[in-house]
Amino acid sequence: MKKFLRYLGLGLLSTFLTATPGLGAERISFYYPPFGEFSLSVDSLETFAKVGKIDQDLSFYASRATPEQLAQLRDLLQQRFNLTPTLVSQVTYSPIGEQLVKQLGKLLLTESRNNGFYAIRASLILSAADQKEGLTVVNLLRKFPSDTIRVNFTEGLRIVDDLSQLIKRKDEVFASLQKEAIAQAATSNIDFSQKPDLRSPGKFTWQKKSLELNDISRSRRLPVDIYLPSADSQSTGELFSPPFPLIVISHGLASDRSTFVYLAEHLASYGFAVAVLEHPGSNAERFQQYFAGLAGPPDATEFINRPLDIKYLLNELQRLDKSDPSLQGKFNFQQVGAIGQSFGGYTVLTLAGANINFEQLRQDCKPDNSSFNLSLFLQCQATDLPPKNYELKDDRIKAVIAINPIDSSVLGQGGISQIKTPVMLVTGSQDVFAPPVFEQIRPFTWLSGSNKYLALIENATHFSAIAEPTPENDVLPVPPALLGPDRAAVYSYLNALSVAFLETHLLNRPEYRSYLQPSYATFISKEPLNLSILQSLSVAQFNQVWSGSTPQSSKPSNPQPTSTPYQPLRQ
Repeated sequence: MKKFLRYLGLGLLSTFLTATPGLGAERISFYYPPFGEFSLSVDSLETFAKVGKIDQDLSFYASRATPEQLAQLRDLLQQRFNLTPTLVSQVTYSPIGEQLVKQLGKLLLTESRNNGFYAIRASLILSAADQKEGLTVVNLLRKFPSDTIRVNFTEGLRIVDDLSQLIKRKDEVFASLQKEAIAQAATSNIDFSQKPDLRSPGKFTWQKKSLELNDISRSRRLPVDIYLPSADSQSTGELFSPPFPLIVISHGLASDRSTFVYLAEHLASYGFAVAVLEHPGSNAERFQQYFAGLAGPPDATEFINRPLDIKYLLNELQRLDKSDPSLQGKFNFQQVGAIGQSFGGYTVLTLAGANINFEQLRQDCKPDNSSFNLSLFLQCQATDLPPKNYELKDDRIKAVIAINPIDSSVLGQGGISQIKTPVMLVTGSQDVFAPPVFEQIRPFTWLSGSNKYLALIENATHFSAIAEPTPENDVLPVPPALLGPDRAAVYSYLNALSVAFLETHLLNRPEYRSYLQPSYATFISKEPLNLSILQSLSVAQFNQVWSGSTPQSSKPSNPQPTSTPYQPLRQ
């Protein structure tokens, strides 16, 4: 009974309210066999939110919560979410939005114990349209079209318990890999304080040139910013004279070409020409139009169009390299690298040779599949594509960096294992949108090439690597809790690691290889965003870490992926 009452505490109630915008109308009902039914009035929550008073109805739960939990609950109840009814409607009527709300509807039932999907969607839209009260938790409760909402408490407890266990194991995996990287770093005797600091800008000045390309065959207009080193810069040798090695950067969903300005400028200062493009089907402008009701949601063709955008960009730059005096002779198309984040991470991995894995998608994207991997809601949109072998690889691209990529299902082991070019995967321990174990750590074990790197950043989120958006491009306001610690340290890590990785594997300059060692990560690491680097992790070693065993000491190797995906890891 004590365990039951503890679960009924406001800590769990706060979890439910945080995860779901509204939980009832006049009363919230919890049925937990064999103890029966418990309920809480919406009036009690409203009184607590407005004046901080805990009445008799709420006191049963409040007595089992800590002061911190009560303060968090009141903050949540008071918070007003400034979202327009058009935006809420567009999102909740989109394929991904419908899937999310239907998952919530399995937990939040109507008075007749039916899935609460339609009621949740209606209350979200009606609350957003209420100019006086706006979109708040209490107003959501008031707008819910049922006198009582019944919480599937048994299922909810199971989900909370499963999620807690998953988070615990994720933290254990991250900590174990960090420990292994630190152990490897301790064997190094390199004094990085006596070596050039790759976090600092290089010796090149550069100029920015903006283009707008038009792929008539696909009706795609591609804005592009090119950061071009100046040929008269003071450099360290002939290796940096034109033509310059070329790096292409691909942004994530609902983002634009301003996302990685800091990285583009840094690479240009080291003598790389950098082309940063926008993908018109999934950039910030498209989402602004979508949320305003002026365009449909991004569709499955983006999984094909994004890599084709970069192929077209490279084709056009090759053409301009011969015809445009300002660009003529500036690009070395034998030395092309690609960097992408999130959906852009998927994009560059396909260009490196990973094929869309329709068999894996069929396994992971069943309608009744409940998953804690939010990126699957996007990846599963690829099931709308006609299954076939799409030619997305581009042989001009010789090395790729994928930051927080989504790939576990849309590419899967069968796709990732096809990549032979050097790859660096970057992951953050607190990424809830592209969970690190599912989307970066386990896929790292599938890479079959010998030149691969896994950069782990403790406490980094899905947004830690991207620049803060300008007000006009802030399409999806992100709560501060999801942004993570100050991002400056992550920017410096990516600046340094990108230069080291590209100098080593694109320009074949072995003197930069030491910067890719675990010892360098330890040298530049700053709390709370501690950085670690691993160069190898086999499937067997990962399985040991995931199962809680101490991993064997890693030696540089070229492990081949197993023929069967690792089943015990639930997505």
